[in-house]
Amino acid sequence: MWFESWQSILNIAITGAVCFVGLIVLLRVAGKRTLTKMNAFDFIMTFTIGSTLATTITSDEVTITEGMTALTIIVFVQYVIAWAEVRSKWFQKLVKAQPSILFHDGDFYEKIMHKERITKVEILAAMRYSGLSDPSQARLVLMETDGQLSVIPKNENVEDLGVLQTIESFKPKDEGHG
Repeated sequence: MWFESWQSILNIAITGAVCFVGLIVLLRVAGKRTLTKMNAFDFIMTFTIGSTLATTITSDEVTITEGMTALTIIVFVQYVIAWAEVRSKWFQKLVKAQPSILFHDGDFYEKIMHKERITKVEILAAMRYSGLSDPSQARLVLMETDGQLSVIPKNENVEDLGVLQTIESFKPKDEGHG
């Protein structure tokens, strides 16, 4: 069906406008962290907010009040979990994945690559996207908590930058990663 009635179009327009304003207010109160995509949980929360908003706007079976209540609960749950993450290392480890080192100074960490389901081709592509023309130019390739690949070139002194301080799995080149 292409068109039902002008009433249904008007209903979607009004519901959409009210819900967007309500969501903006909710997000301003909850803070910037609510829509970050720093890990799988944050991605799920962002997706859930979008799905709930779309259902509220387009469904005749969900009222604006019900939709805004659902959005408020989702944002509140995300806020509480983020609050607990900041205050508890144990809770942070429960909710967040750790970054994984996939490549270090010329060595591909095959066991970790297999565990993360990442191929050598994908790592080489990340190096190219970072402007490197040869793997020998890369000091480190990490899979971040959000699934992105970070490439640190050899001209950066990784130890001096402190970027490894949150990566518990990092071992020097000669220890168990091959």
